[in-house]
Amino acid sequence: MTENNQEHIVSILAERFDANMHRHEGMEWEVIRERITHDPKHLLALRAMEDTGGEPDVIGYDETSDTYTFVDCCKESPKGRRSACYDKQALESRKKFPPKHNAMDTAAEIGITILTEEEYRALQQVEVVDTKTSSWIHTCRYSRTGRGTVRRLSVRACVYLS
Repeated sequence: MTENNQEHIVSILAERFDANMHRHEGMEWEVIRERITHDPKHLLALRAMEDTGGEPDVIGYDETSDTYTFVDCCKESPKGRRSACYDKQALESRKKFPPKHNAMDTAAEIGITILTEEEYRALQQVEVVDTKTSSWIHTCRYSRTGRGTVRRLSVRACVYLS
């Protein structure tokens, strides 16, 4: 990533951080900026999230592991990551009208992980997302007979694993 590209993504993230302080109360941008610019992998992953229509923002800090958590905070699933099966096996089983990609491989290519149900519920406490779209969540046991998506309906998030 060129220095110009690096400065551009950092400025986008800084603006988003300042505009959404409710997502990261008590955190300081300069500390986070130092952390993400220290390792190019972080910026590449954040830029890939941005490039696919996402809005990555920091929503947590874990003192034990000394890590900050960035998640996609866009109101609806990013357009560049919609119409996907859960994983390669699900994609290969779609004979009629298969999507172009699967969520697990796309996340790995970008350098991110899919949220767990617990992480997704925590995100919903910070920012209401997926009011019109669905998002995949990482599950320990994926039901091949179900859809495995999360959709926010009314006040709470629901997991469809039927």
